[in-house]
Amino acid sequence: MSTHIAAATGEIAPIVLFPGDPLRAKWIAETFLSDAVLYTETRGMLGFTGTWNGHRVSVQGSGMGQPSMAIYANELFNEYDVQKIVRVGSCGGLTEKVGMRDIIIANGACTDSGINRVRFNGLDYAPVADFGLLRAAVEASEEMPLSSSVHVGLLFSSDQFYSTRPELNEAFIKHGALGVEMETSGLYTLAAYYGRQALSICTVSDHLVTGEETTAKEREQTFGDMIEIALRAATAAG
Repeated sequence: MSTHIAAATGEIAPIVLFPGDPLRAKWIAETFLSDAVLYTETRGMLGFTGTWNGHRVSVQGSGMGQPSMAIYANELFNEYDVQKIVRVGSCGGLTEKVGMRDIIIANGACTDSGINRVRFNGLDYAPVADFGLLRAAVEASEEMPLSSSVHVGLLFSSDQFYSTRPELNEAFIKHGALGVEMETSGLYTLAAYYGRQALSICTVSDHLVTGEETTAKEREQTFGDMIEIALRAATAAG
């Protein structure tokens, strides 16, 4: 058992969907997985394993921010031999190029975090998605009837939800960032370190330009298109 997940060996599948919200993890397990079994509720961070279209899949809450996410990703990769993690999260729209409930498939992630600067001794590292998962997600989105648009582009992984320097968003927007969230940069870095596959798919839940936002319940239970894309990609990619 790991320190923070506390699942027994074999209870977690090689494929993990990775929402920040543990209640979204519960909704995903109950809505999309067959025969889902709870394998952890340590610190309220729920994890389930079940099957989807004959594939064994787990879903694990990660919490908010790169430090929390990194605890769970490290344990999944290092102690449970997870091969693929697909983050299924929410993000804020940074530009009018994306609309509310649009889906962003992140090919890479910028960050204001100091975590990678410590890891790489002050040098810049470019965290990118696994190409196999990225391609499979794009193909899945093209095959599905979707109610919102899908974009492939950069996410900005910020360490501050309530930013003290909102003007810094502009530099990232000018260089192609479509949405802001708090986890993807760290996830892609850890996947590279462990030699595993990772992808982040986020739904725009609020918009920094228009001021629109969704409710907590909507963020928890209404982002089904994103989950379907993630499941199709994770079970199709080699």
